[in-house]
Amino acid sequence: MAILQPQIPLSLYPHHFHLPLHSPTAAPFLCTPFKTPRKPLNLTCSSKGQDDYLIDAPVSAGDGFSFSGGKYSDGPSPSDEWFKQGKIVKAHPVSGSGDKAKDPIFGLKMGAASQASNDLFRWFCVESGNADNPTVILIHGFPSQAYSYRKVLPTLSKNYHAIAFDWLGFGFSDKPQPRYGFDYTMDEFVASLESLINEIATEKVSLVVQGYFSPIAVKYASNLQGKLNDLILLNPPLTATHANLPSALSIFSTFLLGEIFCQDPLRASDKTLTSSGPYKMKEDDAMVYRRPYLTSGSAGFALNVISKAMKKDLKAYVEETRKTLLDENWKVRTTVCWGQRDRWLSYDGVEDFLKNSKHKLIELPMAGHHVQEDCGEELGGIISGILGRRSRI
Repeated sequence: MAILQPQIPLSLYPHHFHLPLHSPTAAPFLCTPFKTPRKPLNLTCSSKGQDDYLIDAPVSAGDGFSFSGGKYSDGPSPSDEWFKQGKIVKAHPVSGSGDKAKDPIFGLKMGAASQASNDLFRWFCVESGNADNPTVILIHGFPSQAYSYRKVLPTLSKNYHAIAFDWLGFGFSDKPQPRYGFDYTMDEFVASLESLINEIATEKVSLVVQGYFSPIAVKYASNLQGKLNDLILLNPPLTATHANLPSALSIFSTFLLGEIFCQDPLRASDKTLTSSGPYKMKEDDAMVYRRPYLTSGSAGFALNVISKAMKKDLKAYVEETRKTLLDENWKVRTTVCWGQRDRWLSYDGVEDFLKNSKHKLIELPMAGHHVQEDCGEELGGIISGILGRRSRI
């Protein structure tokens, strides 16, 4: 596994974390104690100079859309502290001609944050728990970050090997300019998810996925059911009425206005998150979500294209998700956790669909669309309970 350490001051280097060593001959995962500990892969760091991702890009290294290098002050920030907990993992090949990305408005060469690497994309991952325990992969929704699982990770880490990651285009993962290596289509997200999971997990895994990225995880799982133990969906789009993005998200795909709003750090991050449920987000947490949009225009360009792709393909993916979960050949144990104060997705029809598909439903009355943001500790306990039942079977 190749990894790349983002270019930041030495004083901010996070501690190494360990991802399990990939083995093409690994035996299928069983929920029983391992007889011999698996040797974790110690990820080391290397720097390749100016092409590195900059967590704190100086204005001189910006792409024309930076705001004072992405910081309000010179002091430590919650974003720095979160970044220290993770590592960059390289997975999924970069496609395209290899040309340097240009911005879609003026045709000017983009900064390093908008450029893809030469071989594999860089994903920001945070690991918690013993690598010898069963692996749970936490997948954030749209638009969000792995940071949304910060309250879930400590609970899961007691008995599980939990990994949360930022999708390409979000958080601290690569945000290549569209048409220069990654176009952010839903099909590309499915393929890239497979590449990442193959890189970070040697055995069978359980997936926890939230919101509008749920159909992508279901599509992945439908092709590789033998790779999964459990699938836990958090407020996924499941009905015909869920196939349309809410206005808070569809606005990012509109002509011209969408391009403008995608470059607004507040509108593109915490304001959108808080519009989907009863959130009371602290300023420290909001700053983590804003950080990618403050540092570079690449996050905004990615948001714009992802919104357009979602608007175009979401209906087909929701229909495919419904068919998959209703299919008698679907063997993955599936649970839906539903925050009932969701302002984006209606609860109408969800209960009936899950009765027909015979999948388990867990309701969270006080949570909104981003369940892990509202009830992180409670959700961690629920996930542990769901996974724990399998180990007792």
